[in-house]
Amino acid sequence: MSAWIPFEDGKTLGIKGAEGGTVIADEQHDGGARITLERDCLRAPYAITCTIYGWAYHTRFIADEPTAQQSYTEMRGALEPILALLPQSDDEDVADADQVEQAVSEFVERFA
Repeated sequence: MSAWIPFEDGKTLGIKGAEGGTVIADEQHDGGARITLERDCLRAPYAITCTIYGWAYHTRFIADEPTAQQSYTEMRGALEPILALLPQSDDEDVADADQVEQAVSEFVERFA
């Protein structure tokens, strides 16, 4: 079963993130994704960055902590159906690119 685990065993917490803020949550999924929450960013009080390795990179900027925390949880959950579309080993068939791209587009639109 796939799960979210602390990225780099939690060693990224407290460091400067990609949006210039302090990383307060950072997890990766063994299905091929990472999600990071930063506060006190350069462009906004909070930023959530999602990466689906080899497919997508999306950042959402948020004004307040309660919304940021809720959005982080929602976005993390919304990544899982996309990851289910990706092959989980080298032995599996290549993902249906159109299906993955459609799912990513819907994710980005939902979490703009």
